[in-house]
Amino acid sequence: MAKSTSRKKTTTSEPKTSKNQAKEKKTTKKTSTKTAADKLKVIPLGGLEQIGMNMTAFEYNGKIVIIDCGMAFADDTLLGIDLIIPDITYLKQNKSKVKAFFITHGHEDHIGAIPYILKEINAPIYGTKLTIALIRKKLEETHLADSVKLKVVEYGQKFYVNEFKVEFIRTNHSISDAAAIAIRTPAGLIFHTGDFKVDYTPVYGDAMNLWRMAELGQKGVLAVFCDSTNAMRPGYTMSETTVGERFDALFAEHPKQRIIVATFASNVDRVQQVINTAYKYKRKVILEGRSMINVIETATELGYISMPKNTLISIDEIGNYPDSRIVIITTGSQGESMAALSRMAANSHKKINIQSNDVIIFSSNPIPGNEKAVANVMNELSAMGANVIFEQTHVSGHACQEEIKLIYALLKPKYVIPVHGEYRHRVANAQIAYSMGYDEKNVLMIETGDVLELSEKKAKVTGHVQSGGIYVDNSGVEDVGRSILDDRKDLSERGVLIVTACLNITEGFIVSGPEIFTRGWVYDGESEKLIEEVREIIYNALVDYLSRNHYNRGKAKMIIADEVRKYLRNHNNKGPMILPFILEVE
Repeated sequence: MAKSTSRKKTTTSEPKTSKNQAKEKKTTKKTSTKTAADKLKVIPLGGLEQIGMNMTAFEYNGKIVIIDCGMAFADDTLLGIDLIIPDITYLKQNKSKVKAFFITHGHEDHIGAIPYILKEINAPIYGTKLTIALIRKKLEETHLADSVKLKVVEYGQKFYVNEFKVEFIRTNHSISDAAAIAIRTPAGLIFHTGDFKVDYTPVYGDAMNLWRMAELGQKGVLAVFCDSTNAMRPGYTMSETTVGERFDALFAEHPKQRIIVATFASNVDRVQQVINTAYKYKRKVILEGRSMINVIETATELGYISMPKNTLISIDEIGNYPDSRIVIITTGSQGESMAALSRMAANSHKKINIQSNDVIIFSSNPIPGNEKAVANVMNELSAMGANVIFEQTHVSGHACQEEIKLIYALLKPKYVIPVHGEYRHRVANAQIAYSMGYDEKNVLMIETGDVLELSEKKAKVTGHVQSGGIYVDNSGVEDVGRSILDDRKDLSERGVLIVTACLNITEGFIVSGPEIFTRGWVYDGESEKLIEEVREIIYNALVDYLSRNHYNRGKAKMIIADEVRKYLRNHNNKGPMILPFILEVE
């Protein structure tokens, strides 16, 4: 494939002079002539079958750039698992080809895997100011901040990474500094929306740069990778400012009660509105939860949060003010077991006890899969006498159907590729494209791990790479295998029976035992009788085995397990996991 030598080494933006613009025009024309038949490979590594774990690789001419590097939260079926990160086997196999990460915004489902992925793939990370600050904070916690180049990008700035010409374009979302990313390649222009909605009255900053999108659409867009999260919802997503009006009404309705607001730590605009309302009603603000404190401290330092003087107090000062003067902004809106609000609900928080007159506002919608956990926390708080408020205290950060139509109408892409959502969300996004005149060959429903080749002539899935999720447990261990999860599930459903025995292997007799201990093995009534019968079965089996004079520890343990399973099966008892332990003496 032909290479554009003027682009290969340039990785920073060029001054926007007429000379450079002419040079850019000339170079683009020359490249497109030479490489018109070249194809761009697109390899999604996450974000297509679930909410979260967003990560997509774009490969051209032996160079790879990656948009987003997120994680997903584990559900209740993944016992002991905290989060899931993308399987990057393909990237590790092509490590030398990876040239950059481009991050659309600072939510965990777009940056949460970075500390884990950087251990394997170290490449410069590009993002807007707040996004890079949040990534830096995360990397400082894992002692990786000095090992990677973090590059702040301005909206509208154009820069090259090898053959990729990149531009970050302002969008709106439920966190400040969100961006869409346009990547111009010799194969065509790719537009990735990131998570977005069209908000004409954002709390912070300007509205989405629809003008620039229209301009790109006029020049020609090969493909749009579009957020699908709210594609099933008709109409438009409401502006973030409407939540501020609801907060104002709730604060006015509860002038004497302590107010606790639970929301995402990264929803900086939402936190700002709570702060504004607290200041209006002369209340002090307490931030609770490690991620909440970290994010808001970072946002305040950068000017994304305006904190009125003497409004913020520490948790240790809570006793210095009456309930009517306190607002607590906390993590835990998704029912996370270790989050601050969950600890309050479990009465295990060291400094905050829920009171019967507390007003607790859930200012977020449950992420799919978290509904049960959120409901449990709400029920626990209600049982403690708190007034739990959920309705009308949240607006989504994702575009509904009419906003998605607007993006397609402005960009006029040749291909539409729905991303970011479960399959049903992406199907709804595809239906939007069909309603606008696109046919099936131009609306591509790809899967995680697919290798999609794109060119002006056609789009086709030509292969598949290893993909899926890597499980990270609460000790930080990565790649917790499926067999371990199966064991955990087995233990949770069946319990465990532990057998210990001391054997004289020289003379072939039982010194002591067998002793039996059980955990989580539920059975009716005759527990003592059953355990005594199991002990006798094991004793007889060991005596018989030792009499044969061919002792092997592994064989002895297998005999114990087999005899117990056989006995329980004959008694129609669901057997526990059996763990034999043998101490040998001579």
